[in-house]
Amino acid sequence: MPEAAVLGLLFVVGVVAGTINVIAGGGSLLSLPALIFFGLPPSVANGTNRLGIIVQSLTATAAFKRQGIYEGTRFAPLLLPCCAGAIAGAMLSVDIAEDVLKLVIGVAMLVMLAVMLAKPRAWLEGRKDSKPVALWLQWLVFFVIGVYAGFLQAGVGVFMLAGLVLAGGYNLVRSNAIKVALVATFTVPALAIFIYNDLVAWKPGLVYAAGSVFGGYLGSRLTVSWGPKFVRAVLIGVVLVSSSKLLGLW
Repeated sequence: MPEAAVLGLLFVVGVVAGTINVIAGGGSLLSLPALIFFGLPPSVANGTNRLGIIVQSLTATAAFKRQGIYEGTRFAPLLLPCCAGAIAGAMLSVDIAEDVLKLVIGVAMLVMLAVMLAKPRAWLEGRKDSKPVALWLQWLVFFVIGVYAGFLQAGVGVFMLAGLVLAGGYNLVRSNAIKVALVATFTVPALAIFIYNDLVAWKPGLVYAAGSVFGGYLGSRLTVSWGPKFVRAVLIGVVLVSSSKLLGLW
């Protein structure tokens, strides 16, 4: 296939994956196989994918801010555990058996699906508990999520939304705004580790990232315009597809 055609398809993948990532998460389950299919080794595809993640998340954060959805004060307390986890995950990415991790994550997603179906109001409206979840527990949850994000990234948005809804008490729209801001930030140190280890292919990565800009904007607009019910429906679909993929069903 001519290089121009390959780069054009990667741009389209960036648009689609960026949209999915902002609305729910799991877009990397499309972009990672695409980068590998177009000739990158898996480890290089894993690093290169982070370029698109950063720009789509920055674009979506700016769009959410313009629409009055993004709240910076809710973002700051979770930043440190996310960044620490992402650095640890990126450093451990060469030492952990990926097949084992995928099995664990696939099962965890199925458990989360049961929670989404059993308590739909919590996902649409946020928690109504008068007593918030302890901050140290939120830090622990988001440190673990950060480790996974640094290691593989694929599907991390799903877990971040779960943490923000069930531990933070936000609804899905506001959770998305906080999620993309956190992802944009903690992906930077993880990307730096991949760059240091020469695991980023710049030409395909930058083309994919350019498409991700459009995907990030589109995802943010759809999230706000169509509301929590739409986001929950997409999230359920993403969890079903992601978990079945991670468990090797297709």
